[in-house]
Amino acid sequence: MSGILHLVATPIGNLGDMSPRAVETLQSVDFIAAEDTRVTLKLLNHFDIKKPLVSYYEHNRASSGERILARLLEGESCALVTDAGMPAISDPGEDLVKICAAAGVEIRIVPGPCSAVCALALSGLPTGRFTFEGFLSTAKKSRADHLNELTDERRTMVFLEAPHKLKNTLADMLKTWGDRNITLSREITKLHEETLRFTLSEAVEYFNGHDPRGEFVICVQGAEKSEEPEVDMDTALQRVQAYRDSGLSLKDAAKRASEETGFSKKMLYDAAVKGL
Repeated sequence: MSGILHLVATPIGNLGDMSPRAVETLQSVDFIAAEDTRVTLKLLNHFDIKKPLVSYYEHNRASSGERILARLLEGESCALVTDAGMPAISDPGEDLVKICAAAGVEIRIVPGPCSAVCALALSGLPTGRFTFEGFLSTAKKSRADHLNELTDERRTMVFLEAPHKLKNTLADMLKTWGDRNITLSREITKLHEETLRFTLSEAVEYFNGHDPRGEFVICVQGAEKSEEPEVDMDTALQRVQAYRDSGLSLKDAAKRASEETGFSKKMLYDAAVKGL
């Protein structure tokens, strides 16, 4: 009989947020898989937990994951933790859960703090529906594609960002989406917790004069509901084709037709691709 993989959330800043069940679980397992064993060791020492640690992070997840799975299949139990928050969310633990699930290993969750949900609750933006987008790519094209895909997204969007990338991210968001309401939360649950409320243009101006510090969770207002188009889809697609015939790329043709008809650029682009 195989062991159990426990996904254990850890505090995102304040050790007082560690739940009794999380402590009990870490005390009960055979070993703990950690993103950074040095960080996790400090946590374990604080709660006087003495368990073997194995490293599981972005650059060794394939080899380490197979070793962890083998031990689980032999009957050992393992707790997976990240440096802060919920493992497997925007985290290489996603892969470990996948291979364990495929192998029939039982997986249990020990819930706890999550910076994305905390920032969303603090934002004052609509929370009934939202989309978690994680970190943007550092590759220019992938980054631009990601932002363009979200142009017509009406739900509140939640992003994670490192301080040294924040200025470029805000500038790219403003360029792609125009001015929208946003919040930026940092140091959540820590001594210097702060949530800033701006429009995107105000945020760009603010951080031109203030160096970003700490990891940020950015919540961005979704797109406004567009008015009903004045023309039907067939007519809009005819305009896309007309602009293509004039020499524009499909992307630019869809953009031009979108501006004239009220249909979203993505909708026209996708419909045109299907019709090719």
